[in-house]
Amino acid sequence: MLLQGPRLRLRPIAPTNAASFAALNADPLAMRHFPTPLDRATSDAALTNALAHHAEHGFGAQAVERHDGVLLGFLGLAQVQFAARFAPAVEIGWRFLPAHWGQGYAEEAARLTLAHGFGPLGLAEIVSFTVPANQPSWRLMQRLGMRADGGFDHPRVPEGHPLRPHLLYRLARADWVARLFD
Repeated sequence: MLLQGPRLRLRPIAPTNAASFAALNADPLAMRHFPTPLDRATSDAALTNALAHHAEHGFGAQAVERHDGVLLGFLGLAQVQFAARFAPAVEIGWRFLPAHWGQGYAEEAARLTLAHGFGPLGLAEIVSFTVPANQPSWRLMQRLGMRADGGFDHPRVPEGHPLRPHLLYRLARADWVARLFD
């Protein structure tokens, strides 16, 4: 699956992305809304899981590149892999290199991904979530037409950790389609 936008292309993450993925996952600024940056072994395990998810479900993490080949980050759809009031669900998530923040790349890539999720994949709903302090991400969720649906404690973040509380956003296919014609 290759998605093309005006400035970007999204392609499935590949084993050849291991070093770039690890560098992004180790960046303290990029990981500031996560419990800790990832070491290389943990990042490689996450990449292995992403590849397995794509093989099983036919969608998953995508490398986001400008048309000139510069890697900007990663964005994609994934089955929520933990018990939550909103699961089962498909999540859209993203992580970009800080040098590429604030330039509209995440929004362009997310819109391409939502169109693929609601179009060819036929998903009925897509969710997204982040910590309350991650204002750039939840504002992007709002610009994408996602609606706030309260909060939850992320079960993979230790109890008592300040990043355990998360905000949940949802977008139904019908609402996405309606926005296309606004």
